[in-house]
Amino acid sequence: MSEIADANTLRGAKFKELLGKPKTWIIIGICSLLMAVAGYFIGPAFVVGLFVVTFLTGIAITFWIADHRSAQAFYEAYAEARGLTKWTTKSLGGSTPLLRKGDKQRVDVLFEGELAPGVEGQLVLWTFIVETRDSKGNKTEVDYPFTLVLFSVPESIQHLKDLRVQRQSGFKALEKFEDTFRRSHERVTLESEAMRDKYEIFRGKDEDEVWLRRLFSPSFIVWLADTPPNKFGFELENGWLCAYVPKHRDSAEGLDEMVTIGITVANRLGEEIAQSSPATERETTQ
Repeated sequence: MSEIADANTLRGAKFKELLGKPKTWIIIGICSLLMAVAGYFIGPAFVVGLFVVTFLTGIAITFWIADHRSAQAFYEAYAEARGLTKWTTKSLGGSTPLLRKGDKQRVDVLFEGELAPGVEGQLVLWTFIVETRDSKGNKTEVDYPFTLVLFSVPESIQHLKDLRVQRQSGFKALEKFEDTFRRSHERVTLESEAMRDKYEIFRGKDEDEVWLRRLFSPSFIVWLADTPPNKFGFELENGWLCAYVPKHRDSAEGLDEMVTIGITVANRLGEEIAQSSPATERETTQ
């Protein structure tokens, strides 16, 4: 069987399968007739209208169920093909700044395991939710979905505890003004116009700037400027590395791309950590 390419691949087949079940039509028919009867008591003119609206709503709900089942089948197949464990109930906690955003957070799908040979991590479709209330107290929730890759890198803590590489906001003229209000972070400016056009970089004020600049080697800077999607970002906090893009990736190609990008960042971090280890330093001085 060929690989399921994306979350929509089986949607048509699942929809056709549901429409082929007598139970589907029985439920839609009963609900439509009940609404038609209710319409009769409102007024005869409502009978046909409510019947048609309820019938079409039933078809739409059936399509939504098919769409959901198609996505779940894709996620199951993706996990199986790559030897990962799929979860829908795990929580990521608040290990990095992104993961603390919003009034609520939700894990939609989580893949866990060896993302590449020797590299353990999590690939996650994740959402944070912002709640607002109007003057009458009515609550509105807005979802902000992300696709992210999360790694545990405890060995990074001795070198770098707090780093944020985020997409450029587009308001460069206000950078100096904004920075005056930053209490715990400082802006990092690299000698690359392409990087400055694409990213804003911040480090904790107590971080080793020399080590940080070694991390952003010339080849890593070129890769960051040229390869990841425009809205890509990553952050490192207390041994947790999170690489992310907005919106949920719903194709095997898109998920694989995020894994590749996340692993590239993790590997670069690992390379610099290895270069800075006591053993490496001893070998260099001998």
